[in-house]
Amino acid sequence: MAAAAFNSGDFRVFDVKGFQPRMSEIRGRIRPKLEAIGHSLAPGVSRATGAPTFAHVARHARRTVNPPDDTWVAFCADGRGYKKHTHFKVAVSRHCVRFLFEVGPEHADKKKWASAWKRSAGKLGPVLRRVRGLAWFKNEHDEAPATPLAELTPDQLGALADELVRTRDGQLVLGRAVPADEAARWTEAQYRTAALETFRTLAPLYRLRS
Repeated sequence: MAAAAFNSGDFRVFDVKGFQPRMSEIRGRIRPKLEAIGHSLAPGVSRATGAPTFAHVARHARRTVNPPDDTWVAFCADGRGYKKHTHFKVAVSRHCVRFLFEVGPEHADKKKWASAWKRSAGKLGPVLRRVRGLAWFKNEHDEAPATPLAELTPDQLGALADELVRTRDGQLVLGRAVPADEAARWTEAQYRTAALETFRTLAPLYRLRS
């Protein structure tokens, strides 16, 4: 099995021009490492969430022209797919690795999840705001976060749920980004530690029920 850590050459894959050339590099260099990360992290994610966990490596099947600017492995309790559920991700792109919790545009019932978050934000918000490095991302593909959670008031944190229902493509993405030059020096153990520490912190959001 491939090593579950990225090196500087892996990040440069996203400089490759053209759909087929970049996808070939992603399949050959990045996807095996994402599969290894999925295999390594799934048991720990399962323990953190208290539910069975399946790893889903992005296939980018809908793309035929524009090459992806990032790729990922996602974790959720459904073996058939992750997009309709709350999920975690380890995503890699040109300038960083991101460890994320997401309620995506295709979530099965965003309105009910948003309501559940608003009811829970008063209790969970202060805890999340104290965790160093956690931030809100406007979009799942953004490398740079929009706002550190520490800078949001409890009311503002709760209001992030409105992003889910404001538009058809609404989503909620929280997590942390590690710059590529730092992540390229990490060992497999450091990747595992960073991912699981982030996911454990955000696990209460994963477990929210309407």
